[in-house]
Amino acid sequence: MINIAICDDDKNIIMQLKGHLDAYKGEGCIVITYNCGEDLIRDRKSFNIIFLDISMTGMDGIETAKKIRDYDRNVKIIYVTNFTDYANLAFEVHAFGYLNKPIKKEQIYKQLDEARNYSREADEPELIEFITTEGVVRLLPKNIYFFEYFNRSVKIKAQDKTYILKEKITAISRSMNKYGFLAPHKSFVVNLFYVKSIRGYDIFMMDGSVIPLSQKKSVEFREQFNIFLEKHI
Repeated sequence: MINIAICDDDKNIIMQLKGHLDAYKGEGCIVITYNCGEDLIRDRKSFNIIFLDISMTGMDGIETAKKIRDYDRNVKIIYVTNFTDYANLAFEVHAFGYLNKPIKKEQIYKQLDEARNYSREADEPELIEFITTEGVVRLLPKNIYFFEYFNRSVKIKAQDKTYILKEKITAISRSMNKYGFLAPHKSFVVNLFYVKSIRGYDIFMMDGSVIPLSQKKSVEFREQFNIFLEKHI
């Protein structure tokens, strides 16, 4: 079963979405509806997918998504919007997709199919082996925030702890590129998924770290980051 939330202040949109979801021929859907972002955040339930209106009275969809990401990094957020230019809307919340109003059943089912396929791929993660000062460590790419060259060693900032390994940062950059990592500076390689924002020559990460963006690499890094966003929204 797929646990789905619909959050929209338009009751007609909620009824339309729920009707199409109830008729979906794939896995069964358990659907819970909300009329505002405040109620969704207050409930703090775990969902596989959230259909989230961008323009709502009170807390809008962007702010709601930011608060959701504080307690759930994995839920797939699909925005429901009247906008056609939404390239930067997913910058901080990593939206999975978009539905343009007026909503079409085919759009909804396409998003559901893609979400199911994405989940199947995610169920078979690839562990990467690192030789650290503590011995062999195997990590999932999604559990690594960034690598930092420090004191002739490379520091791995992971979700559980920090590891130290004897490796060249250039070699790390090459090997981790296929997992969505990029070097914004000669001493850093960052996981683009955890980039929260870029302001000037500072990169703000979701773990609270601030990483320098070198002037020399600035244009290329921003371009590659935009490409990454386009592939993941």
